[in-house]
Amino acid sequence: MTGTVTGTGTVTAPEVLTFGETMLALRGSGPLRLGGSMEVSVAGAESNVAIGLARLGHAVRWAGAVGEDEAGELVLRTLRAEGVDVSGASRDDGGAPTGLMIAEPRLPEVTRVHYHRAGSAGSRLKACSLERAFTAAPPKVLHLTGITPALSRSARSACTLALRLAAEHSALVCLDVNFRSRLWSSEEAAEVLRGWAPSVDVLIASDDELPLCLPAETPADPALRAKELLALGVGEVVVKLGAAGATAYTDDGRTVHAPARAVRAVDTVGAGDAFVAGYLSAFLDGSTAEARLDRAVTTGAFAVASRGDWEGAPTRAELGLLSAPAGTVVR
Repeated sequence: MTGTVTGTGTVTAPEVLTFGETMLALRGSGPLRLGGSMEVSVAGAESNVAIGLARLGHAVRWAGAVGEDEAGELVLRTLRAEGVDVSGASRDDGGAPTGLMIAEPRLPEVTRVHYHRAGSAGSRLKACSLERAFTAAPPKVLHLTGITPALSRSARSACTLALRLAAEHSALVCLDVNFRSRLWSSEEAAEVLRGWAPSVDVLIASDDELPLCLPAETPADPALRAKELLALGVGEVVVKLGAAGATAYTDDGRTVHAPARAVRAVDTVGAGDAFVAGYLSAFLDGSTAEARLDRAVTTGAFAVASRGDWEGAPTRAELGLLSAPAGTVVR
């Protein structure tokens, strides 16, 4: 069973609603087998996006589930502190714990991530909890990832309901494919995501994730794949290309590219979530496709240049810092 989080104040309509699993995050100082110190934080793709949007000045609601434990309390406390509305979140009172993620740095630009999330509270998110979070004050945008439906049948049902509610309330749908092979196979993912594609307004994916949203035997060229998705009803396709930047394909036939911002890479974990937050932020601002991509690669660069999943996410006032000359002191 789950219980709704209470005592969070009046529920107001958010610009964005997102939901998924947020875990306790332990970040090691070196190889895990050698011991050493650990930094304690929280992490989850959807909450990373929520924090990134909140720092940019947007009203965001997160509606995941956590355990009745101290780790769950840390998740909720952190999100509240970052300005994210957790009025739609729930606490699992059936004994399921908050999930755990351990990040193990192995090389300057390589981090191994270990998950302990089987049977977690986050995987037991119920459709009824999501419905309460959605209908209490319907959002302008529903943000989904391909992670949540892979967690369990109940979480997948919550996603299906969320898509139906978005259609009923005329909310735009943003999908970050975010395929995780540890959670489900590409065949399982494709079966779900191909059914979702016609309901998606903004689809964000790396070039190798695009086939998961298309019928079998798709062309190898990302541009042709994007055009097929647009023909299926997707409103806009954004392809993340890593160090090569990103390209957006719009329903009016335009193709827009933005190169990656040059920064010293510190930690690439969370960069994709930061990219999504930047893109959605500019989308909500009514910006052009060029401006949307520019903000996305900028917020992604902030993440790459900082340790942690979300800690380096910029505020709106900080977006211009990457353009400052080297050695600049901001007073």
